[in-house]
Amino acid sequence: MIFYPEERIAVFVDGANLYGTAKALGFDIDYRRLLALFAAKGRLLRAFYYTALLEDQEYSPLRPLVDWLDYNGFTVVTKPAKEFIDQAGPRRLKSNMDVEVAVDMLEIVDRVDHIVLLSGDGDFRRLVESVQRRGVRVSVVSSIKTQPPMVSDELRRQADNFVDLADLQHSIARAVPASPPAG
Repeated sequence: MIFYPEERIAVFVDGANLYGTAKALGFDIDYRRLLALFAAKGRLLRAFYYTALLEDQEYSPLRPLVDWLDYNGFTVVTKPAKEFIDQAGPRRLKSNMDVEVAVDMLEIVDRVDHIVLLSGDGDFRRLVESVQRRGVRVSVVSSIKTQPPMVSDELRRQADNFVDLADLQHSIARAVPASPPAG
């Protein structure tokens, strides 16, 4: 990753995409370590985390994470997930945070030098191109080391830097508690 100490940085986390990529690589993200990693690279101005939540559920497994992120340095952006029945019959959830990411990124672009996008979603290629035309460098973090790759080829090519999430694992993985000795 190429960063400069005086750079003003904003981080954009596509929550569902990052979760899927980390799971495919076999580890969990420690968001405190993730934030510290990018804070050490320059002047971290803002870190955004995007996810959809089920409204009608009394308890969502995402709620503790969202609350923790909100209290620990992330600007959390949520919206209700849409539920529908697909043609085959099973219940499906649909959540797309692309517009929210795009609006926030375009609003902050004049106050940053470098944007880090943690997503492999090819729909962001034009957004990245637009941000770059405004003079801001964009690094994309996802993975080509999964089967299939979690990053679209178009997004990877558009980025100024591509960082494979697998290469950051040692810096951002949540520590696995040691199991007690058998016996």
